[in-house]
Amino acid sequence: TGNFSEPLAFSIRAYKALADRPGEFDLVIDNGCLGYGDVAIQRKLGLPVLGVIQHPITVDRQLELDNARTMLERLGKRRWYAFTRMQTRVCQQIRRFVTVSESSQRDISTDHKVHIDKVHVVPIGIDTDFFAPQPHIDRVPGRIVSTASADVPLKGQRFLLEALSKVRPEYPDAHLELVGRNREGSTTSATLDELSLSDVVNFNHGISYQALVELLASASVAVVPSLYEGFSIPAIEALSCGAPLIATTGGALPEVAGPHLETCLAVPPGDSDALAEQIKFAFENPDISSRIGAAGRERVIEKWSWRESALTTADHCRALLADWQQES
Repeated sequence: TGNFSEPLAFSIRAYKALADRPGEFDLVIDNGCLGYGDVAIQRKLGLPVLGVIQHPITVDRQLELDNARTMLERLGKRRWYAFTRMQTRVCQQIRRFVTVSESSQRDISTDHKVHIDKVHVVPIGIDTDFFAPQPHIDRVPGRIVSTASADVPLKGQRFLLEALSKVRPEYPDAHLELVGRNREGSTTSATLDELSLSDVVNFNHGISYQALVELLASASVAVVPSLYEGFSIPAIEALSCGAPLIATTGGALPEVAGPHLETCLAVPPGDSDALAEQIKFAFENPDISSRIGAAGRERVIEKWSWRESALTTADHCRALLADWQQES
């Protein structure tokens, strides 16, 4: 049918698996599925569901529709994302959610039509001992590092490539290390050909976390060019490694990356000119970039730890169980 059916199918499989194991569980945590099986888990099995949402997929849907190149592609995107209507209906049956940022909290409430008091913020954590500066690794002049987790408009990679093409006339050593895969026929691949950048963009696919840390340690600047983020693990990984970070102001990124010229260099989403200017600024001001990188690491250490994330999530599990038992 052209629909993405897995959220529905997975939720039904989850319901059947739980139905075969009565009395073994007190609570179900749904990490972003939000299918009709969740409603059956609550109504037929009597188990409360804690919804975990990074950001509402309705945001992805709108950005994909806005960037569709043809009417046929637009129709295909509408059919693919039809499951978001189910997710909205299911959200209205779930009593408590956790999400990763205040930006996502607002968007979940608005797009899925649930009261904002049902949505609670539990920021993601990171291992700051592992994602840490590497004093033995020198920063490579002109090196830009970014993570291309998906070749979709949401991630804004086209604007980063356009910015790179604008920077190179003044900085011919500027080059991009992308963490991800270059898929044949993808938008990124087409943009590389269009801008004649294939020889200065290197893809790092399937690398280890240690290799990622070393790559970030070698960066003159790290970039998160996303049009929208519900949080952004790549941003806090870069910050934690002390890499000077350029981040857009899309979605929750200002919450994550912090103030401009203090813990990051901030740019509007979808603005390759502004992104190019900040890349040049980072290249031209290594002392300021180094200070921003060090301040960014302190921000991560202060705000995001796995221990705090785990304890807060456990608190929300207890609160949901108490409410459920009180009303049962």
